[in-house]
Amino acid sequence: MSLINTAYRFYNRKLLRELDFSSRDPFPFQQETLTYLLRQGKDTLFGKEHGLDLVRNVNEYQQKVPLRDYNAFEPYIQKMLKGEENVLWNKPTSWFALSSGTSASRSKFIPMNMENLKLCHYKGMLTVLSQYVRQFPKSHLFRGKSLVLGGNRHIDKSIDTRCCFGDLSAFLMINTPPLARLFTTPSRKIGLIPEFELKTDLVSRQVIKQNVVSFSGVPSWNLILMRKILELSGKDSLSELWPHMELYMHGGVSFEPYRIHFEKLFPSHTMHYLETYNASEGFFAFQTDLSDPGMFLLPNVGVFYEFIPLEKLETAENGTYTQFLTLAEVEINKPYALVISTNSGLWRYSIGDTVRFTNLYPHKLVITGRTKLFINTFGEELMIENAEKALALACKETGATVVEYTVAPVFMDSKNRGAHQWLIEFETFPDSIEDFTAILDKNLMQVNSDYHAKREDTGTMDPPWVVVMKKGSFYQWMAQNNKLGGQHKVPRLWSTRQYAESLLTLNENM
Repeated sequence: MSLINTAYRFYNRKLLRELDFSSRDPFPFQQETLTYLLRQGKDTLFGKEHGLDLVRNVNEYQQKVPLRDYNAFEPYIQKMLKGEENVLWNKPTSWFALSSGTSASRSKFIPMNMENLKLCHYKGMLTVLSQYVRQFPKSHLFRGKSLVLGGNRHIDKSIDTRCCFGDLSAFLMINTPPLARLFTTPSRKIGLIPEFELKTDLVSRQVIKQNVVSFSGVPSWNLILMRKILELSGKDSLSELWPHMELYMHGGVSFEPYRIHFEKLFPSHTMHYLETYNASEGFFAFQTDLSDPGMFLLPNVGVFYEFIPLEKLETAENGTYTQFLTLAEVEINKPYALVISTNSGLWRYSIGDTVRFTNLYPHKLVITGRTKLFINTFGEELMIENAEKALALACKETGATVVEYTVAPVFMDSKNRGAHQWLIEFETFPDSIEDFTAILDKNLMQVNSDYHAKREDTGTMDPPWVVVMKKGSFYQWMAQNNKLGGQHKVPRLWSTRQYAESLLTLNENM
């Protein structure tokens, strides 16, 4: 083990002890977190309205505070954007992370403060690095640069306030401690440039001369950057340009459709891929074991977790079901909607993600989709986890590779049954689109019994339609919607044809 790795582990030994203790028994950490949140929130506007000073346990908390989505929080957040203090949290809040979730919906302003930044986001990342160095004691992670393709920050000049809003990555970059900046790239000046194409060009020219050993961020945008760097370098692969590259920390979207592309860019057996669950609302989980896709849920980062069984989501949203499950009550292989209470003032907030636990003690989960991103037009209940798995299997069987895709329903009419329309931009085309479509349909039926029933048993649905999108069509569509970079994502599944029609129109005009 290198001296610097030993020193880093020693400096962060408390984080590793907490990680080990919470793996065996996460519940005391969660109880302590809820107590801390209630103590800090009781004298805020929200706390007084909901009697948080009278809450003594989880049951009382669930009785007094209803489930909320972003729309229900927006009146409070608007007050905070105007500079009002002590609204949702008792610490000054002047930063708001923009989070859209889908590429065309309006942005959400997620409140952040220094406490949340340090005790959630930074603590989560430090725990990741500490565990990684423990797992790989010969790592060269601190002998080179870590590349972060950040977002941008805006100052709200429309009102008399110091409030700023922007991508989470921008606030992380701005507040990076001076010592840590020695190990990161690009420079803050370049990293905060708002124009995505200009930024990727300048980043490429800067990092091509550096010893980059790791990088992090959303796969779709990093893939664009890495291909640009490869082209500029004139090398056969990025492993040739950066021989000490060893780690990509990814999140935001499923990595599987992108894995083959990154493995071509980095054809090295020493390259590692580590998934993190780092949302605008908080740093929740990460892979402690790279051979296990399950991510360990951090119980001690200022976030109290609750879980709604998906079959009860509708009753939870209408307020008739309120006693959600805690970490002590979840079961493996059952789908849940995630609810969080955080040290940024989000109280029983429905984050919109669905998760499934793969292990207990330690509690590990995988993200299975979004509560709103699914298609159930014909009773098929197609979730993103099903779509990703079926597409990956179809690509494996046919040798195809996919850059981007989205799925929308084709509604029934007097002559036709319903169907799903898959808009796919291929990098490597299958030999036959017809065979690819049939294999995709077969795999969808294998991974989703409801889809199988609607396709085979009831005859409600026809086979899927696959539309081959032109190269660069999704990128142009994101650019037209001013959604390049940051945490913006192509909506994989949508229950209306809003995005599909827009994409098809663009594709026809290219």
